[in-house]
Amino acid sequence: MNAVIACGGTGGHLFPGIAVAEVLHERGHEVMLFVSEKEIDALALSTRSQFRFEKLPTIGFPSFYSPAIFGFLRRFNESLARCRSIYQNFKPQAVLGMGGFTSTAPILAGRLRGISTFIHESNAVPGRANRLTARMVRAVLLGFKECAQFFPRVRTEVTGTPVRTELKRIDRELARQKLGLRHDRLTMLVMGGSQGASGINQALIKAMPLLRDLPLQVVHLSGTRDERLVADNYQRENLPAFVTCFHHQMEEIYSAADFAIARAGAASLAELALFGLPSILIPFPYATDDHQTRNAEIFVRAGAAVLVKESQIVDDSLAHKIRELIEDRQKLRRMSESAEHLAPKDAANRVVATMEKYTEHAKRA
Repeated sequence: MNAVIACGGTGGHLFPGIAVAEVLHERGHEVMLFVSEKEIDALALSTRSQFRFEKLPTIGFPSFYSPAIFGFLRRFNESLARCRSIYQNFKPQAVLGMGGFTSTAPILAGRLRGISTFIHESNAVPGRANRLTARMVRAVLLGFKECAQFFPRVRTEVTGTPVRTELKRIDRELARQKLGLRHDRLTMLVMGGSQGASGINQALIKAMPLLRDLPLQVVHLSGTRDERLVADNYQRENLPAFVTCFHHQMEEIYSAADFAIARAGAASLAELALFGLPSILIPFPYATDDHQTRNAEIFVRAGAAVLVKESQIVDDSLAHKIRELIEDRQKLRRMSESAEHLAPKDAANRVVATMEKYTEHAKRA
């Protein structure tokens, strides 16, 4: 079949979408990706020449009472017209939206053509776009079963959150060697999602003086804005670290680490679980409906993570949490085993199988 995946705007939408595209491609289907105009989308697709992709106007949904609503409607109509034009030539049999308003126009254009449409919701609480778009689809595919309650009138299927095929564990010593790290030190990964996270960066800078005496080294994905600031602070505190704004070979990063400090976006959590990484989760405090906290709570209940609110990071509180983990290796091992139990089992294949199933039914009908 010809399939469209609308997955632009954030790493949490883009990378699971790419994972599904990889499986569709392997099964002989034609795939087109709809992405946003953001730099992260172009960067992630620069190494994936096997996929056709089209950029759609980036759309953020404002308040109904904001003058920005007129700009939103204009750009939405531009996206819808562009999708309908592309569909005339590409003739998709299935459209999958990975969330965000970048995926709403492609879904609506698919519905208007009478083809099978789907959305995937990775988070424990759905975003506004998916709540709205759910009325137009054959099925809603879920990363967490806890999310099904928000879609009482729509068919739902739990697939897990897809993870890119290149994310496979490599030898830990080799991974550390590639990053210029020592093989005999406990390694902490710090990451703030695809856009970096200034709140996490500032918290780590505050904690650094209290970590100097620990047998610790750090891999820190800082985002572009804070890269120099973060690197300078590690150097000043004489704390060994590999600091970069973005890293293409994330399998090296995950394989090198013993535990992580991270936001609680669903795609990041799926990847941490895949590599069995215990985590200190600091949910993004301004996430819609506080959905990152709900995601994190699932991992905390399973014994795979510790939850720290950004508003609670004062003085040495984060350093204290880090020391607790480092000084209790048995707890780290238990958390690692719990994380592995939460790893998505073949999620991308499940998503594709569901798309194939409904599309085949539609053909018969």
